[in-house]
Amino acid sequence: MPEGLLTSVKNYLGITWDDEAGDEKLSGIIARGMKYLNMIAGTELDYIVEDKPRELLFEYCRYVRSNALEQFQINFRHELLLLQLHEGVKRYEEANNTDI
Repeated sequence: MPEGLLTSVKNYLGITWDDEAGDEKLSGIIARGMKYLNMIAGTELDYIVEDKPRELLFEYCRYVRSNALEQFQINFRHELLLLQLHEGVKRYEEANNTDI
């Protein structure tokens, strides 16, 4: 997991207390979220930069903590599709050295 990501997610979720077991649980949620978003995008995403992948990861974690994971994909369908398309276009441009 990228350094500082756990702290950033905890801050986003309003978790201000120290809890080793809670941190371990949240670290697992973050790791699963990163794998899920990387799978959707078809590539390894950067979760340190303030951009859409980071936003989606934070929201994924919020939904999981609220026991509403099944609603994440429904509520963020548009953003997930845009992420998938954006990353696909980037790969196409890199493979063909063209600007679309």
